[in-house]
Amino acid sequence: MIEQFATLSDGTPVHRCTLERAGVRVRVLSYGGIVQSVEIPDREGLRADVVLGFKDLDGYLTHQGPYFGALVGRYANRIAGARFALDGVTYPLERNDGPNSLHGGEHGFDKRVWDMTPVEHGVRLGRVSPHGEEGFPGRLEMSATYTLLESGALRIAYEAVADAPTVVNVTNHSYFNLAGSGSAGGHELRIAASRFTPVDADLIPTGELADVSGTRFDFRTARETGSGYDHNFVLDKGVTDGPVEVAELHDPASGRVLTVSTTEPGLQLYTADHLSGPFAPGDGIALETQHFPDSPNRPEFPSTVLRPGEVFRSETVYGFGVR
Repeated sequence: MIEQFATLSDGTPVHRCTLERAGVRVRVLSYGGIVQSVEIPDREGLRADVVLGFKDLDGYLTHQGPYFGALVGRYANRIAGARFALDGVTYPLERNDGPNSLHGGEHGFDKRVWDMTPVEHGVRLGRVSPHGEEGFPGRLEMSATYTLLESGALRIAYEAVADAPTVVNVTNHSYFNLAGSGSAGGHELRIAASRFTPVDADLIPTGELADVSGTRFDFRTARETGSGYDHNFVLDKGVTDGPVEVAELHDPASGRVLTVSTTEPGLQLYTADHLSGPFAPGDGIALETQHFPDSPNRPEFPSTVLRPGEVFRSETVYGFGVR
């Protein structure tokens, strides 16, 4: 069901789609491609919203920095020095994270209104990002299709084509709290990653792919997340044609379980240590499936280059259950 949700100050309408299947209810906004809510049952059958968000659009407009539930791009995560070179041309980008570009710039995909079209058991969001938007080259035709599968899992499938060489890296920035409220600090996390990318003081990868063995980055066996993470994990599976399960988040108190399957080679774990306002640090956990930070400046990392005639595709599936 698609309904008008709000209106921006310039008169642009913002719509909301409600999806419901197999006991799961998801609400998606045309503003920012935001996943506003995900309601799932606990082991007693009691349903709660397990992503951080707001009841009205003003909440998202007031608290834009944390990217609550948003579709971020053109380039998710950081690009060092807010610039990159492609085919011998250097492209300066908008700086919105100190000297760096973060999540596509000050007015990235998360602050745009997307066209919303219903599809079977889901909704398709689409928009054209013009050449030069936030400094990125090429006209990019982008879509993100949100679908509830028969199991109640939420699949987000991205596609894009460009008329000039460019870089693309998108993700969903939902913060999960499987308890439904309070702190997510007691959640247990497993990530199928034997390596991670160490970062400098500006959270830019050094280029090393470090072994997680014997470090606080070893989540190969499930354990409590704790705090202090805003790091990319190098998934053991690499880039795949179809989604492969790479992570599991479990709340022992409620019994709720989240599984993450993706085609992407990386997963950014952010334990939300800098949340403020209506949410406290640690109230949610972001598991951002994506390519590695600063890949346009790191030829040794998996490529994020999209050329004319190619189709960018990425898919992530969030599964829900209890135990």
